[in-house]
Amino acid sequence: MFTGIVAAVGSIRSVKPQPGGIDAGLRLDIDAGGLPMDDVALGDSISINGACMTVVEKTGTSFAVDVSRESLNRTAGLDQPGEVNLEKALTLAERLGGHLVSGHVDGLGTVHSFERIDESCKLVIDAPEELAKYLAYKGSIVVNGVSLTVNTVEDLEARGARVCRFSINLIPHTIAVTTLKHLHAGARVNLEIDLIARYVERMLSATKA
Repeated sequence: MFTGIVAAVGSIRSVKPQPGGIDAGLRLDIDAGGLPMDDVALGDSISINGACMTVVEKTGTSFAVDVSRESLNRTAGLDQPGEVNLEKALTLAERLGGHLVSGHVDGLGTVHSFERIDESCKLVIDAPEELAKYLAYKGSIVVNGVSLTVNTVEDLEARGARVCRFSINLIPHTIAVTTLKHLHAGARVNLEIDLIARYVERMLSATKA
């Protein structure tokens, strides 16, 4: 489990195909940036742009993970070098600054617009129609591993498909300490819905059945 509070911005230094061909996945070598590695062990989980991955190699300043083809097909930003948001798994001794996050990406969103408003930024994202029922005004959403609050939500048609368009306000601190500053219209982002909303939907559907 994670909180969606990014601990450091690292960078994917290299992307190497796994033995077995294109369907075997990739091994990522990641510079941990400011993420302390002294308490990280092989087998530990680290969220990379919102996707929970297992550490298979480590040094004092870097680590490696294996990403399956299935994970690559369902995420964005894990198939090429570049900056990534990092967070180590939550311990029971830590404050829950964001919200409960599983690190399992539920779908890919597309940035509709990204604009500065004074010192803050307004981020507008189109989510797949199947995630619409989990998005609500003042509800929680994870974008590329960052716990954020939904400001507006609207169901509409865009690019020939039904989408759920929602907006988020990014404060200067969030812009400064995450990779969200690099987003632009058309960029793909990893989305994870609120864990509580997932269980509520399941309970309601089971009751109807």
